Amino acid sequence: MKYRHTLLIILLVILADQISKFYIKTHFYYGEEINVIGNWFKLHFIENEGMAFGMKLSQAATGKLILTLFRLVAVVFGFFYLKRLCNMGYGKGALICGSLILAGALGNLIDSIFYGQIFSESSFHVAQWVPWGKGYGALFHGKVVDMLYFPMIDTVLPNWVPLVGGKNFRFFEPVFNIADAAISIGVLTLVFFHNKLIQPKTTESKGGGNVE
Repeated sequence: MKYRHTLLIILLVILADQISKFYIKTHFYYGEEINVIGNWFKLHFIENEGMAFGMKLSQAATGKLILTLFRLVAVVFGFFYLKRLCNMGYGKGALICGSLILAGALGNLIDSIFYGQIFSESSFHVAQWVPWGKGYGALFHGKVVDMLYFPMIDTVLPNWVPLVGGKNFRFFEPVFNIADAAISIGVLTLVFFHNKLIQPKTTESKGGGNVE
């Protein structure tokens, strides 16, 4: 698998991620929710200032800046490292997973760097495109747009269940985006199929060359 193929995967994921975010940002007010498939797949617009699935590094603006800069460095390094893996002859599975992880990181990084500059604040009104620098936040302080929500189980636990009996239980509760999904798929695939995927191809063909 060539490096340009991994770049194509990254580009496709970024396009899907950003198109979905642009649409949600400019068509939904904050907190708006619609059912897509029954009650278990919904579009629910929220924003977060931190990591995947709404986690945060810090409540302070400095924490947000540190997180964004760390992402930027990690993404730049990721492109160089992915190219190196391609040159070392790693298999398609490992390279696809690496591409998904890198694409997801870049997708959320775009939000963090630019969205505060180009969008008005989302609240009870739908956000609008604004001239550069007239948005809701400073450069590197944008909020990440999330919208995919799968509350597949929403029930009250029986009273006999220890500690949590009688309380509401919802699965899966986090709201996320395509970038988060790409990162999760890439990471989990590498974790569960590590021994099979994380190894360069060294098998030689009959002609003495490396098998691609």
